[in-house]
Amino acid sequence: MPSKKDISKAYWRENIKYLILLLSIWFVVSFLLGIVWVESLNKIRIGGFKLGFWIAQQGSMYVFVVLIFIYVRLMNKLDAKYGYSSED
Repeated sequence: MPSKKDISKAYWRENIKYLILLLSIWFVVSFLLGIVWVESLNKIRIGGFKLGFWIAQQGSMYVFVVLIFIYVRLMNKLDAKYGYSSED
């Protein structure tokens, strides 16, 4: 049976993996799509607005909020997997 220290290390390793993945998605959307590639995306219009402008002004915030909910869901599953769940 793994020790409590081993379980804790595995928990944090998986937690960091989730953080890196979700923060990478946020970086791509907010920085790359909203700043670096904005001119290319502005050639596409949705609802009368340039796509690059929309992503920079609104889209990145929506993605950030969605990522927060995804993180909460992932952490609830991770807590339950490693026995840290408060829903017993």
